[in-house]
Amino acid sequence: MTSSEARPAHDRDVTLLYIIKRVELAVRQALDDVVAAADLTALQYTALTVLERHPGMTSAELARNSFVRAQTMAEMVTYLLGRGLVTRERDPSNRKQYLLALSREGQQVLDKLSDDVADIEARMLEGFDLGQTEILRTYLSRCQHSLAGQPHR
Repeated sequence: MTSSEARPAHDRDVTLLYIIKRVELAVRQALDDVVAAADLTALQYTALTVLERHPGMTSAELARNSFVRAQTMAEMVTYLLGRGLVTRERDPSNRKQYLLALSREGQQVLDKLSDDVADIEARMLEGFDLGQTEILRTYLSRCQHSLAGQPHR
């Protein structure tokens, strides 16, 4: 083992946290550039993709799954409703809340953006083979679960 391998990670010049943050910022910038063509922000795009996978969420649930606060999501939902990208219906089991879903127009926007968004991921993973990509996915997921205090899957 070399001396650099023996040093703890926090003694290295560049920490993993710093590298992860730089990746996050690069992804965010690339995503902002792509979704701007649809007059969306990365956060709005994220909310739409969450609704695509999980229709029938409340605004609070959507906020938690889209990485924003409830107040921010309320403003975002107003914008997305105004553009016709989402629908809102009363929850039949709780008349006090509304359930959100992706509208046909919202799905069309996501469909138009899908190739460009996939290209971001492909560029990020350039030089990785399928096995390395799966290992990266597994390790990042384990990191997220550890920080959230959840068991590893």
